[in-house]
Amino acid sequence: MEILDFYADWCGPCQMMKPVMAEFEKAHPEVKVTAVNIDEEEELAEKYEVSSIPCIVFIKDNKEVERVVGVASPKKLEKILEKFNA
Repeated sequence: MEILDFYADWCGPCQMMKPVMAEFEKAHPEVKVTAVNIDEEEELAEKYEVSSIPCIVFIKDNKEVERVVGVASPKKLEKILEKFNA
């Protein structure tokens, strides 16, 4: 499982997600979490059709399997992870 965390430095809700994602990453070392600054990685943001941030994209077997747009609770992220790692 891989997670792409699309954000921007100027985005307030993105800043709120930073500690959530840091805790999630610490709790799940088996999951590759990549923070993607949309201002620096425009092509990747376009590839994944990111139109709102924060945007958390879950990837399994090189395919997007789930997407969360906006501020998400740790519980919601855990449920998604469980769904695809079951």
